[in-house]
Amino acid sequence: MSEHTVADAESVSETVHRNSWSANLEGPEHAADRDLLVEEALGAVEATAPGYHVNLVTHGEHGDPTDYLVPVLEEAFDDGVTWRYVDQCGCGGHVLRVRVVE
Repeated sequence: MSEHTVADAESVSETVHRNSWSANLEGPEHAADRDLLVEEALGAVEATAPGYHVNLVTHGEHGDPTDYLVPVLEEAFDDGVTWRYVDQCGCGGHVLRVRVVE
């Protein structure tokens, strides 16, 4: 297994998305570093315009994102977001839909 660093990770939140979109957090760097996954998930939500949602597609290595990601989202965004667990992908990852409140 190769070592990955934050510098290796491609940003998922370069611009503000004024549409619904998906953030791919399933790379090997995300599997190796849950803190990176959480950091980029927060950035993806911040990069989503009000009234739209982002599907956070998380690496299966960390399990159900409602256990570790939702508490962080609720703390960071309070009532500014709503979320819904969508499903586990066939590849083992998970999809958490986060809507930014208007």
